[in-house]
Amino acid sequence: MENYILPKRQAITVFFVFAFGYFLSCLLRAITATLSPVLTLEFELMAADLGLLAGGYFLGFASMQIPLGYLLDKFGPKKIVSSFLLIAFIGTLSFALAQSFSGLLISRILIGVGVSACLMAPLTGYRIWFAENQQQRANSWMLMIASLGFLSSTLPVQLLLPSLGWRWLFGGIAGLILISIFLMLAFIPKWDHQKEESLENPVRQGSLSDVWKNKFFISVIPMGLFNYGGLMAIQTLWAGPWMIRVAGYTPLESATGLFWINITMLVSFFLWGYFLPRITNLGFSALKILKLGLPVSFLVMLTIIILGSKAGAFYITLFILSSIFLSVTQPAVGLSFQSHLAGKALTSFNLLIFLGTFIMQWVMGLVIDLVKNYGYTEIIGFKAAFSFFLFLSLISYIFFLIINKKS
Repeated sequence: MENYILPKRQAITVFFVFAFGYFLSCLLRAITATLSPVLTLEFELMAADLGLLAGGYFLGFASMQIPLGYLLDKFGPKKIVSSFLLIAFIGTLSFALAQSFSGLLISRILIGVGVSACLMAPLTGYRIWFAENQQQRANSWMLMIASLGFLSSTLPVQLLLPSLGWRWLFGGIAGLILISIFLMLAFIPKWDHQKEESLENPVRQGSLSDVWKNKFFISVIPMGLFNYGGLMAIQTLWAGPWMIRVAGYTPLESATGLFWINITMLVSFFLWGYFLPRITNLGFSALKILKLGLPVSFLVMLTIIILGSKAGAFYITLFILSSIFLSVTQPAVGLSFQSHLAGKALTSFNLLIFLGTFIMQWVMGLVIDLVKNYGYTEIIGFKAAFSFFLFLSLISYIFFLIINKKS
C-alpha cells in the first residue's frame, strides 16, 4: 500500500480519536496496581494470583497480535479497532459483575482481547497516513497518552473508590468505551480498498515469516519479551505492591506515588516525542539510542534492588524514566519493513511485549511466593523477583548487541 498523507487538521483529529481509545486501554491495563489491595482482600489473593489476574489482560492482548496483523493489513484500522472494542465493552462489564477469581480472570482476558488493537491500529494507520519523520513523534505521543491512562488509574481511582467502589468504576469505563467506538466510526478514514487490491498478490503482501526472519527483528525478540515486558510488568502492577510491601507506603501513599510516576512519564514522553525527530537528524538512530541508553536503566534497577525498603516512588520513577529509550524500538521495527508489512511487523513485536508482560507479571509473583515459602521475608522475595528481571534484561541486551555488532 502506498502512503496517503492526511491534511494536518484531519491528522490531528485522527490522532486524538485514536488517543482516546488507547487512553482507555492503558487505564484498564494499569488499574490492577491501584486496586490490588482491595481485590486481594475481597478475593483472598496470593501474590501469584494477583500476578496472574493482572497478566490475564496481557495474555488476551498477546493472543490476538498475529491475527490482528493480518486483519489490519487487509481491513484497516477503522473496522478492526471498533469491532474489537465491543469485546472490551463486554469484558469490562463482566469484570464489574464478577463474583469469583475465575470470573475476574476470564473478564480480564476478554478486556485484553478487546483493547488489543488500540495501539496497533493507530501505528498501522500512521505508517500510511503520517509522514515518515512524524511517525516517531506520533508513537512517543501515544506513549504519552499511555502515561495519562496509567496516571488516571492511580490517585483518581484511589480517591473515587470510597464513594463509587471498584465495580461502578468499571461500569463507568464501559460507558466510555462505547463513546470511543462511536468516535472511531465517525472520524477514522476508510482503508483505501483500491490500493489494497495489490495486496491480493501474495508476493506483494509478504508473509509473517518475512518479519520473523528479519535480522533486526530477531535482535529485539528477547528485548521485547523481557526488557519491555518486565518494564510494563513493574509499571502496571509490581510498582504498587513494592511501595506498599517493601517501602512501607499506605495504599493512598502508593496511589499518590504511582500518580506522580505517571505525571513524570507523561511530561517525559511529550518532550521525548517533540525532540526525537531532531535527535535522529543529528545521526542518532534507534539502534544507537538503544545501545547507549539502556545500560542507564540497568544501573537504576540495580540501585533499587540494593536499597530495598529505602527505594520508594522516586527510584521507581527514575527507573521507568531511564527506560524511555525502549520506546524507539517499536516504530523502528515498523520502519524496518515496507508499508504492506507494517501491520504484521508491529503486531508481531507487540505480541512479544505483551506476552512478555504476562510472563513477567506472573513469574515475578511466583518468585515472591517461592522465596517466602522458603522462610525469607517478603522484602527479600521482591528483591529476588526484581533481580531475576534485571538478569533477563541484561542477557537480552547482550544478545541485541551481538546481533547488531556490525550495524
